[in-house]
Amino acid sequence: MKILQITNKVPFPALEGGSIAMNVITQGLIRSGHMVKVLAMNTPKYNVETDMLPADYKKSTRIETVFLDTRVKPVDALMNLLFSKESYNIARFISKEFETKLTDILKKEKFDIIQLEMLFVTPYIEVIRKYSDAKIILRAHNVEHFIWERMAANCRNPLKKFYLNILAKRLKIFETEQINKVDGIAAISQQDAEYLKQSGCRVPLIDIPVAVDNIEIDKRNSTIEFPSLFHLGSMNWMPNIEGIQWFLDNVWERVNKKYPYLKLYLAGRNMPEWMLQLKLPNVVVLGEVENASDFLLSKSVMIVPLLSGSGMRVKIIEGLTFGKAIISTTIGAEGIECEHGKNILIADTPDEFIRMIDVCISDENFCKTLGENARQLIMEKYNNAVVTQKLVGFYTSIIETYHG
Repeated sequence: MKILQITNKVPFPALEGGSIAMNVITQGLIRSGHMVKVLAMNTPKYNVETDMLPADYKKSTRIETVFLDTRVKPVDALMNLLFSKESYNIARFISKEFETKLTDILKKEKFDIIQLEMLFVTPYIEVIRKYSDAKIILRAHNVEHFIWERMAANCRNPLKKFYLNILAKRLKIFETEQINKVDGIAAISQQDAEYLKQSGCRVPLIDIPVAVDNIEIDKRNSTIEFPSLFHLGSMNWMPNIEGIQWFLDNVWERVNKKYPYLKLYLAGRNMPEWMLQLKLPNVVVLGEVENASDFLLSKSVMIVPLLSGSGMRVKIIEGLTFGKAIISTTIGAEGIECEHGKNILIADTPDEFIRMIDVCISDENFCKTLGENARQLIMEKYNNAVVTQKLVGFYTSIIETYHG
């Protein structure tokens, strides 16, 4: 099977949730014997020097990239708000240069499947239809407008709330329009798939979760700091900033008074300046860590205080893989087949977070059991070989249906 994977960011190196989710399926498809070509948008937010990519990655994916300046520009945003009904979230990803590159590729090569990674590349469906008879699959990483609706609901600034609501409404209209323009949708969770079905999706629909490649974790040289709390996530994603700010404002002071020896480590790419300058007691702001795996191994209890979001949180999947005790909000754990008290702990209020922290730091054996159950869940449900075969089966059924 020949597959063109179109992405809204360069999937390698896989350092944050979106790129990890894209790259792991790329590698799964290649290992399964399928030919994959990657066409990626290279943006300021996730800029990659493609000349520096590993030779084996470039050879196996034949990756091509086009630079798009997707930065939010205040004047453009204002003009869009006042004089357009289009989604500004989507408009930033529309590029004549990208369309030209895509057209050139489609004129030169024939594909069986064109895999659109995320909603932001769906504006190119018409170009694909014009130059290719490949079946188009949308790999929906989130129900995108949910994220903005939730951020708007949590926002206290009236003007910002008003603007976020407009963004959410326009994004919802666009998202609803796209779902029947493709030949199939691979949603990232059962919840998202069910929502899309209820929203009028008439094309074949399946849920394909984020998977994990390296199941075996070498813990021989690791020393775990117990007790300790940590958060790991890209801090240029607004829901991560929102969640950590909420945790620091509503939970940490009480935890610190109760456990003055307990440290909270904050790690992740693109840490905002205000967070780097934090002077809160026992809060250690590391920014981007050299080795995320080593960092995960070295700490004991992961917190995921997300108030907004959709789809699946890849960092929770990573934490489960590493056998971590994880305390997450319900929203953070959405889309993952986890169970409170068995392989994860759920907390949605400051009091609940404090109770779950109490449970973890008072019983190291419980944390270990929670982590062992977490790894078992990953091996059973999120092994990349199994997930990739499910996706390939979906693609085969769509091709056979149309050819039959």
